[in-house]
Amino acid sequence: MPDSQDTPFVAGLFHVAVKTSDLAATLAFYKGVLGLAEAHRPDFGYPGAWLSVPLPGGQALLHVYAGGPALGPEGVAPSGTAAIDHVSLACRGYHAFIGRFREAGLDWREFLVPGTTLWQLFVYDPSGVQLELTFDGASETGGSPDMSDGRRYVAGSSFFDPQTYPKLP
Repeated sequence: MPDSQDTPFVAGLFHVAVKTSDLAATLAFYKGVLGLAEAHRPDFGYPGAWLSVPLPGGQALLHVYAGGPALGPEGVAPSGTAAIDHVSLACRGYHAFIGRFREAGLDWREFLVPGTTLWQLFVYDPSGVQLELTFDGASETGGSPDMSDGRRYVAGSSFFDPQTYPKLP
């Protein structure tokens, strides 16, 4: 840890901002499927939301823009993760998340990080942002990740299809 306030350093991730053309579906995903909580958001003059970890004092880690600066030249937010490949969240409850994905009609992929106890689930939000949910497999109950063809995550291989993405409430 730096020994002076004059020494610059990165202290952690403050938040990730996601642009969306469908605020309701995006909130349904992050709140209903992932279980994040809505936090106070200042009035910026355009729609959006701040989402946080649902613990006392949980930091707002995701900002959602749904108008104004989120809109491109065509008047809609871009889709996909683009230059950022994915956002990773530290999670618990591996098999419960799979149950939530099934219930919401979402496709997902699974992975076991070689040489570690890390288990991962990959899923997309309604705007095509890829999320990696990372778990300490030694603390999880139930079977380990399904590494079979079609279920195993393959880096760089997208499985997002906006045409078949389920309509979230």
